[in-house]
Amino acid sequence: MATEGEPTDLMKVLHLLVLSFTWGMQLWVTFIAGFVLVRQVSRHTFGLVQSKLFPPYFYCLLGSNFISLSMYAVYHPRELLETHEAIQMLLYLVALITAGLNAQWFGPSGTEVMFQMWEVEKEHGLGQQIGLGSQKEEYAKLKEKDPKYREYRKVFGRYHGLSSICNLIGFICATVNLVYTAMNLSTI
Repeated sequence: MATEGEPTDLMKVLHLLVLSFTWGMQLWVTFIAGFVLVRQVSRHTFGLVQSKLFPPYFYCLLGSNFISLSMYAVYHPRELLETHEAIQMLLYLVALITAGLNAQWFGPSGTEVMFQMWEVEKEHGLGQQIGLGSQKEEYAKLKEKDPKYREYRKVFGRYHGLSSICNLIGFICATVNLVYTAMNLSTI
């Protein structure tokens, strides 16, 4: 391991806690909370919960990824990096960038378009059904007959897709870093 000074036990524990916090939060928000919630509340309530939950989630990811990258960089100077350490640092950086994109751009933009889309849905009595699969025909008809709604759906889909990709990339980066860290606990 390339290091300029050894990290203290406290720094090792802090590094592992921050990385574990990041991974656990991403696991819960990405794979568990949404799947449970979408089956329990109306479509618009689900979106409202996400609009309130995602900003702090993205900023927590941004902060924890920044802390992880900073702590790793302090004990792994660039000049002394081995290939696997450079890859791990790159993964921390990619996770930081994807969290930043979600916090600053994809999340807020997607939420803004979602609220515009809702206004059209409310005018047509849609959005209060529970589960995303109900009333598919009504949504399809609305999309077919209202060009403004069709455009909102298209833009929302783009932001939602990009946000999901960034979130998944960040989760993969955190997972690989957590696995690597676990496999090398004595050298973190």
